[in-house]
Amino acid sequence: MKARPMGASCLYAVRVLLFLLLAAQLIPVSSGWAKNSEYNLTILHTNDVHARLMELDAVGDTCEAEEALKGECFGGVARRATLIREIRKNDGNFILVDAGDQFQGTLFFTKYKGKAIQRFMNELGYQAMVVGNHEFDEGPAVLADFIRGTEFPVLGSNVDADNEPYLKNLIKPYVVLEVGGERIGILGYTVEDVADISKPGAKLKNRALINSINTALNQLKKMNIDKIIALSHIGFGRDEEIAAQVEGIDVIVGGHTHTLLSNTDPTAEGPYPVVIKSPTGKPVLVVTAFAWGKYLGRLDVTFDANGVLTHWNGEPILLDAAVREDPRIRAEIDKLNQPLLALQQEVIGTTGVDLVGGLFCRFEECNLGNLLTDAMLSATLSGGTRIALMNGGGIRASVSKGEISRREILEVLPFSNTLSTFSIKGEDLLAALENGVSRADSAKNEGTGRFLQVSGLRYSWDPQRPVGTRVITAEVRQADGSYQSIEPVEVYKVAAIDYLRRGGDGYRVFAEKAVEAYDEGPLLSDVFIEYLRTHSPVAPKIEGRIIKTEAGGSKSQASP
Repeated sequence: MKARPMGASCLYAVRVLLFLLLAAQLIPVSSGWAKNSEYNLTILHTNDVHARLMELDAVGDTCEAEEALKGECFGGVARRATLIREIRKNDGNFILVDAGDQFQGTLFFTKYKGKAIQRFMNELGYQAMVVGNHEFDEGPAVLADFIRGTEFPVLGSNVDADNEPYLKNLIKPYVVLEVGGERIGILGYTVEDVADISKPGAKLKNRALINSINTALNQLKKMNIDKIIALSHIGFGRDEEIAAQVEGIDVIVGGHTHTLLSNTDPTAEGPYPVVIKSPTGKPVLVVTAFAWGKYLGRLDVTFDANGVLTHWNGEPILLDAAVREDPRIRAEIDKLNQPLLALQQEVIGTTGVDLVGGLFCRFEECNLGNLLTDAMLSATLSGGTRIALMNGGGIRASVSKGEISRREILEVLPFSNTLSTFSIKGEDLLAALENGVSRADSAKNEGTGRFLQVSGLRYSWDPQRPVGTRVITAEVRQADGSYQSIEPVEVYKVAAIDYLRRGGDGYRVFAEKAVEAYDEGPLLSDVFIEYLRTHSPVAPKIEGRIIKTEAGGSKSQASP
């Protein structure tokens, strides 16, 4: 049988009924009927890229040609562009966001400031980022220029720029994106101590973190937005705390501590995502994807009709040689890289003596080790630091007497280590000194990369004594220039590279016992460059900071 046509009176009655239902809000209209079904969203994210526009090697440095031929390179915006394009082909609901610290870390930033970064973030289609502490490194004017040229908002709900003319009204507390018929709220917040670790200018202030987050959340809730993602640049541990303290956030995309979360990598600090219960028991997902653009984080989530997370899965995707670089973008990067080759020849300073580095610094006091640790101590004195430590294995080359080029500095310090500061008890500091000399071989007259060069302290040691008892004396320099023995219960403020503070070269004592640790300071190479510019000409000497006492009581010191 054929269906009988509906009469005009019946059609009218149906329309009236529908109107009444809509008026009574029994059928919500704000999301095009999507509220009656689940909503799926893919969150693609990066953090702490630090101007790594080109592909890099396993430790974050420029990938050399021979490494590229072997397929040993990672990351780079050309490779990221390929992967993002492939994911977008699926035609689902996607957002691409960043958790801060796009600035600082390579010559691309030194030369172009934020312009090159801005160009490629726009090209890849980023939709929001939170301002990181390193975004302020060149002052508010450079950051303002970057923000004005981005095709996406830069967020920071706890950043008060009302009295900073360059940045006023440029850093937003949140943004609302419409994705697949749904409105997604994205808020941002960053480290509170940005004035101490960067250069935001005297007029920029920070609002109270929790209050600013709650203010942004309340404004989003007033707009009936029930799917909220936070872009955070305060570090993984604090992200977990915020997730447990604040109600209303569904996902936290984090940065600042270069943390890797993964379900497959045994070196990861936790699963991806980490699931935290909010104050009302709702799940909050915390994700972060290491650093340097080595990974592209991907989190797939499902919300129910009430905006509550019901399903999730994901993993940071390693951008290795299996992901082909976008040839057009790679060509653009190569063009920008050409002027950087000349920049490497820039003369930074001069030295009146040969600066001895390399293997020599693994067994003896070396004058380049003294100069480097003095630079580290100088850069952190205002924060109360008394001691600086540098592993000899991180001092990879020597510099001849005369002019010092940027290229030579990068040869001495090829690893992208940042300056770390932390507090530690004297007994743990003594344990660290013991670790430094634990692998030294007196018969071969050689040590290993863990051997410590120092500033602000001096120590003596005997390579022929049993491991764990080799350090004989250890003294800290006082304000008047005198030295006092390290006291086991006293707490000392120390500067080192992040690699050591996180436990590298056997320094588990720093990873486990350090307190008030801050690992995201400036690059050591930048610290050294600034020191040389200020103090050149330099002529560091061997001063008796490290004295090797041979069996039988004789002492030896290295000569430059």
